Amino acid sequence: MTQEVKSGDTIKVDYTGKFENGDVFDTSEGKTPLKFTVGAGMLIKGFDQAVMGMQVGDKKTITVQPEEGYGIRNEEAFVDIPRANIPEDIPLTEGLAITLSDPDGRPIPAMVAEITDDNVKMDLNHALAGKVLEFDIKVVETGLEPDPPGCGCGSDPSGCDSSGCESSGCGSSGCDC
Repeated sequence: MTQEVKSGDTIKVDYTGKFENGDVFDTSEGKTPLKFTVGAGMLIKGFDQAVMGMQVGDKKTITVQPEEGYGIRNEEAFVDIPRANIPEDIPLTEGLAITLSDPDGRPIPAMVAEITDDNVKMDLNHALAGKVLEFDIKVVETGLEPDPPGCGCGSDPSGCDSSGCESSGCGSSGCDC
């Protein structure tokens, strides 16, 4: 008998994430399915909640509002960085996605919002903040073992097996694995 997905289950899904206009922003098509532990905060809330009660082979399409996705855009989430602090080999253009580091060395995704002679204004909002998103989801496997602690997006994959760090995934924190 097939079990329904519940919080704490580690599963794999195939997915396609689209904007309201139908443009695809992320997909597992042609890649390894996304593996995650339901309810562990690994994905955006709307996606995480949507798989609850599904079974292997089930498909659904969901719409995720910003509050259940990447949040509302914060118009105060900008920082000015002196242009002299930006390495000269980075070809600065407005809209360029770049990774900054916080004081502890953790990555912070940012986008160049404005360039002046003295400063570069960086937008620290997630690129998908404020967007209504649609996901096509199919549960492909359940009953999996979770990855070891510290394994996954944004971590050193040396302690992971081949299934660790598979995909930045629809709803991860924007990390690149």
